[in-house]
Amino acid sequence: MLALIVISFLVAALAVLGIMRRARRHARRYGKDMPQRFHAGHVPRLGGAGIFIGMGAAWLAAGVIDVVNVYWPLKISALTLLCLAPAVLSGVVEDVTQRVAVRWRLGLTIGSAVLLCYVLDLSLERTGLPIVDGWLRAIPYAGMLFAALAIGGLPHAFNIIDGYNGLAGTVAVIVCLAISHVSLQLGDRQLAAMVLCLLGATGGFLVWNYPRGKIFAGDGGAYVWGMVIALACVTLVRRHGTVSPWFPMLLLIYPVWETFFSIYRKVARGQSPGMADALHFHQLIFRRIVRVAVHDDEARQLLSRNNRTSPYLWVLSGLSVVPAVLFWNRTYWLMLFTVLFIATYVSAYLMIVRFKVPRWLRDIAG
Repeated sequence: MLALIVISFLVAALAVLGIMRRARRHARRYGKDMPQRFHAGHVPRLGGAGIFIGMGAAWLAAGVIDVVNVYWPLKISALTLLCLAPAVLSGVVEDVTQRVAVRWRLGLTIGSAVLLCYVLDLSLERTGLPIVDGWLRAIPYAGMLFAALAIGGLPHAFNIIDGYNGLAGTVAVIVCLAISHVSLQLGDRQLAAMVLCLLGATGGFLVWNYPRGKIFAGDGGAYVWGMVIALACVTLVRRHGTVSPWFPMLLLIYPVWETFFSIYRKVARGQSPGMADALHFHQLIFRRIVRVAVHDDEARQLLSRNNRTSPYLWVLSGLSVVPAVLFWNRTYWLMLFTVLFIATYVSAYLMIVRFKVPRWLRDIAG
């Protein structure tokens, strides 16, 4: 499968380079007063388009010339790309115009997810909770609707954690490696190839994104990561009964819990869940743990702090990915580690908010 990774990497890297050279003008639309902005200058946010192009090229190549024996028909890969297109395009248009409402983007991601579930015959009827599983099997199309909500919702979770250079992209790479590992253990080379193509395309993007921050993934990139990873997780659980449905939950608990906690935090303060703010976990680390870099201009200071923020979140993500890979077929262990991750996240968040960060953690940031 190395050939597919190389194809996706090279195509994505070249596509992103071309976009960087031609998309400077649209970056001026991204206002300096936005609370989630932590960079200086005008940086294009169309990296997601390059990721989609690179991944799509490798998917189609796998169907045209099956030299890697992944048994992935061209018709299936092409239909999957067409189903993904509405969601990805909504993110790309938002990156260019900044005028696509959240409800429209959510509707298009859910719509793409419904198309995927219909075309690929996907549903989720196993949750590890007997009562819920009974409902999903008893109610017609409930399993398909549940799968569509999972596939359509994860892109917005990735969009929330996409705040700093290399953050969401590296999390996506780590998750793809975990899914491919389990897929290959089960002999599912097609599913492994799907996520490894996304991994390669993301690597082609990261060449320009980290550490230099020449281009951002934008909403389009977050939607590519979220849709494809969620699709892979649903397919894995659907095809292989030995895989616990809590494997993808623990694997993706960082972006998922960040989303739910953000909704709770905003509702508790009387704000709309769709309103952007600067109180996400990664933003608190940027402001309260990572020390101010000493440089002669603001742009270099922001870039240095931006780059030093992401590794903290890579480690946080690893706290869930490692046990997920180790216990991918053991539901109760996965449930236990999911609860432990949530408790760790909440404790760390409150510690940072209350300015009780240990000295050793501040020393590392220095």
